[in-house]
Amino acid sequence: MSFAELNSDIAAFRHYLQSERGMSDNTVQAYGRDLDRFVRWCGLVRFTEYTTPTLKDLGRYLAFLHDEQLAAPSVARHLVSLKMFYRFLRLEERADAAAVDLLGSPKLWERIPQVLPPHAVEELLNAPQPGDRFFLRDRAILETMYATGCRASEVVGLKIADVYLDAGFLRAFGKGKKQRVVPLGRPAIAAIRAYLGEGATTGGRQSPGSSPDEASPNLFTSKTGRPLTRIFLWALVKKYCKRAGLPAKVSPHTLRHSFATHVLAGGADLRTVQEMLGHASIQTTQHYTHVDRDRLKAIHRQFHPRGGRPTDPPPPDGTAKAG
Repeated sequence: MSFAELNSDIAAFRHYLQSERGMSDNTVQAYGRDLDRFVRWCGLVRFTEYTTPTLKDLGRYLAFLHDEQLAAPSVARHLVSLKMFYRFLRLEERADAAAVDLLGSPKLWERIPQVLPPHAVEELLNAPQPGDRFFLRDRAILETMYATGCRASEVVGLKIADVYLDAGFLRAFGKGKKQRVVPLGRPAIAAIRAYLGEGATTGGRQSPGSSPDEASPNLFTSKTGRPLTRIFLWALVKKYCKRAGLPAKVSPHTLRHSFATHVLAGGADLRTVQEMLGHASIQTTQHYTHVDRDRLKAIHRQFHPRGGRPTDPPPPDGTAKAG
């Protein structure tokens, strides 16, 4: 499939809604705006098999919608628009019923987040090389994302004034402009210091003007000194994932998921992780407890009377023989 075909299908869908379903112009335009975002995501991740999506594909799109900082009702509306589109494709025999069924599956809402193992994260963080034009900036961005678990929109929105390197933390502004304090680790602090301390010719921070008054207040800027966008961040992560040999489906949100899972694996409690991630509900944070199965197994082995491995010797009090 090609993106030209996708755009053609969406144009036919809009015509169908207006001509055959008799929907108003405003309604058709609303569906079209939602599907425009889907097209943008398909182009961003090079997803061309749109007529045969898998649950994992749709889960990736859902993560993208969350990265866009859409409210829950807006996310639900986007998925309804997509479901209507796939119903149309089924009528046109362009897609089968499976795609529609997947969009109606509660598993899409309760999916387990994709997480990179620590060694894969290290490969991604080491992907920017000194020979790259914006090596210092890109390394600082990746280190900051993994060190804090911040959303893509929060990272591109960071101001220099929000980062306290001596104290080792930053201020993140999440959904609804809610402010939270997130610690920075030593590697991230070092990477940001190097980025801020070097000039543009060595990949450091660039400013559009020559005087301090003209300089951008944003921490991470483009080659022209302008603030970065979420789409740029997606492309940057994809670029270095490809270089590191990691799956193409890795996104900025994957680093957020990995941060949460690895912190929980290190022994942090859910409430602390909830606060660092900026989740309004702890139920959202609880998704990460389903990912770290190794930690759960270790806890079970340590604390349950019958939790030892089959090869472990029975406890001295004989509880293993109790029935």
